[in-house]
Amino acid sequence: MENEHILPHQHESSLEKILPFMPETEHFTEAAALFAQLCDGSRLKILWLLCHCEECGTNIAAAVGMSPAAVSHHLKLLRLHGLVSGCRKGKEIYYTLADSEVAHLIHSMIDDLFSTTCPNKGLD
Repeated sequence: MENEHILPHQHESSLEKILPFMPETEHFTEAAALFAQLCDGSRLKILWLLCHCEECGTNIAAAVGMSPAAVSHHLKLLRLHGLVSGCRKGKEIYYTLADSEVAHLIHSMIDDLFSTTCPNKGLD
């Protein structure tokens, strides 16, 4: 559906040219919810780890210095937003970065932000 906008000033700006391509409001709301997951330092640290390895919740908690309950809460939110996935192996659930376009984009962004060269790059 094409967005219809009437601008108060008509002066041949680039704004008039791009408005028909602007996504619907609901897409911005969904993107904001996804970006909100990156606004918590603890969650970002967990996500950084899971960009680079698969690990169980107990070890993630020890690595980031948080309680297993707090890590579980963060993992639940990251899973809910499609950024991480979990796989049961025996009694443990192992978490890793989700295999999605958005998760891979965020992985690249995290590596760039922290000047990290992912040890797994090129193994996919």
